[in-house]
Amino acid sequence: MEPDEMNTIPNGKGHEAGEETTAIAIKSQSDDAAQELVPNSTENASTDRTPGNAEANQAESSEFMPNADDKKTPRFTDFEGKTSFGMSVFNLGNAIMGSGILGLAYAMANTGIVLFIILLTAVAGLSLYSIHLLLKSSGVVGIRAYEQLGFRAFGTPGKMAAGIAITLQNIGGETLRSIVSYQAEFPGRVQAVPNKEWYLNGNYLVVIVSCSVILPLALMKQLGYLGYTSGFSLSCMVFFLIAVIYKKFQVKCPFDDYAHNRTVLGFNTSVEADPGGVKITPEGDPACTPHLFNLNSQAAYTVPILAFAFVCHPEVLPIYTELRNPTKTKMQHISNISIGVMYIMYLLAALFGYLTFIDKVEAELLHTYSRIDPYDTLILCVRLAVLTAVTLTVPIVLFPVRRAIQQLFFPNKTFWWPRHIAIAVTLLTLINLLVIFAPNILGIFGVIGATSAPCLIFIFPAVFYIRIVPEEEEPMRSAPKILAACFAFLGVLFMVMSISFIIIDWTSGTSKGSSGH
Repeated sequence: MEPDEMNTIPNGKGHEAGEETTAIAIKSQSDDAAQELVPNSTENASTDRTPGNAEANQAESSEFMPNADDKKTPRFTDFEGKTSFGMSVFNLGNAIMGSGILGLAYAMANTGIVLFIILLTAVAGLSLYSIHLLLKSSGVVGIRAYEQLGFRAFGTPGKMAAGIAITLQNIGGETLRSIVSYQAEFPGRVQAVPNKEWYLNGNYLVVIVSCSVILPLALMKQLGYLGYTSGFSLSCMVFFLIAVIYKKFQVKCPFDDYAHNRTVLGFNTSVEADPGGVKITPEGDPACTPHLFNLNSQAAYTVPILAFAFVCHPEVLPIYTELRNPTKTKMQHISNISIGVMYIMYLLAALFGYLTFIDKVEAELLHTYSRIDPYDTLILCVRLAVLTAVTLTVPIVLFPVRRAIQQLFFPNKTFWWPRHIAIAVTLLTLINLLVIFAPNILGIFGVIGATSAPCLIFIFPAVFYIRIVPEEEEPMRSAPKILAACFAFLGVLFMVMSISFIIIDWTSGTSKGSSGH
């Protein structure tokens, strides 16, 4: 982090009186410099710096912009500099991880092993570059809020665009997808049980989980506290990965469906089957030969699926805000580790899932295991672990949504617990109503996610970087800004591809691709 930024962003520690005076003097110079660097900003010019009005003018947004106003006492010190490096890695990794990992084996089946690895590696690198652009823009103006970066770059329209994109992406692309899992996945394993109890009803489970697990965690004022649940969520996904690897060496290929074998066994007791009900057939079947390259009609759908596999950008700046002794280098290291770990987990889950079923793998990996034995205890435990993991992701992705709402509708209000609670309760209530009474709305949010995700990952970081970084430091025709412009164009291309594939799915009545991660 540059020296100016180190001085302008408090780290939550106390200072002596002399140190405070020096820091305030340096901070005032830094704010003036930031205003010169961003001519279209009106934030510094309109701030009341008088000591008498300092506390009265504490804006809720200031907890995410520690250098916005000058004060003799640190503001919201319980929000600043409290989260350790490890907890930050857990939080960012949990923000990246989603139920989309279940579809990566299907993506590998449509591209082949080598092409899948190339695409996944490229997407991971692009995601790291996007985070670099966000951190560089944040360091120039000393702001750690996505919406405020939009304001510095394009004024109110930029702030509105960023806030709306974060809200739509994190609600439609992440939260709805996670909560609906309880309605569509877990109860589906017991739907054949006669006289189901009320607690096996998907709608009841949605409400119970939302009220007992998601809401208390979503009410946390500080994102850093969620590091413990994020660590547990990631451990659940590690359990899922271990089970996938183990099943590779247990399941024989090729296999027949469990229902088919039950029918055969009922009429012909001479048919041999393994304890799981799978008839073992001779090896060497072409259907059991993995493909290094396998370009087919479905391969194009893999590109948008992988493009959004590392969506975590709305959470990067909030995590950066609460990092202890924050520097851009440290936050970049956190991003590198988080994306690197998720890259390894994605690759192993896709590889072993694909090698287990080859061309018979389905779009949702766990459903393929259920074709072998729907009562497999290990797979039922894995399913529960995955549901737990994606549920614990919801509070993380709701945090930037609540922040965006505060920035858009209450930009100059001090923190107030009733408003904080009301926003969280309203969001969860709206999401539960959509899941229960309008499940088909997920198709609409698929289009919204295909629009907002490219903006948050590719387009916004690039155009904010081009606008915020002064031309004196990097001219418009410099290599970094030309590269950023190409990056924004790539985001537009991904957006067009995703929306096109969704429209094709709607018109053909199929579901071949997804833009979620």
